[in-house]
Amino acid sequence: MHVHFIKTPEKRDIIKQLNDQFGVTDLPYLLIESGKEKIRAFSGSLSKEEIAKLSEIAHIELIGMYMIKKESDMRLSLDATNVLQKQITKNILELSDAEYELWVRGTDLEIKKPRGTYVMKYKNDFVGCGRSNELCLFNYMPKDRRLKNQIKKPIVPNSI
Repeated sequence: MHVHFIKTPEKRDIIKQLNDQFGVTDLPYLLIESGKEKIRAFSGSLSKEEIAKLSEIAHIELIGMYMIKKESDMRLSLDATNVLQKQITKNILELSDAEYELWVRGTDLEIKKPRGTYVMKYKNDFVGCGRSNELCLFNYMPKDRRLKNQIKKPIVPNSI
């Protein structure tokens, strides 16, 4: 697989857009574009040349941490919302207890907000991003990170 390193001018554009959307001003990582408009962040000790050489002999699409999905705007991954939490100051939507319980199970929320992407927050934690179409907030919690609904069975004592 060919690795596409994001060059400085493009990185500045990405940071400007993230600043406009979420208040993020710094990405101290090597940014790598992979897959369908996905941007990964790498902070390891390999150089660009070493990564490129490695990509010639091995499939390294998953180098670094998945951070951003480029769509009509930028959408931060669940992990990126936590890594960048000290920088995120805009478009934060606070969830109630009931909304949080639905959110972590992958449910879209009936919340009317202006069209755009929001960082979801519950108490002191960021819990991913959602996108509003003005009527509904669509949930982008990865399926493998969602809580599964668990039905609690009552404990019945053994009869003697």
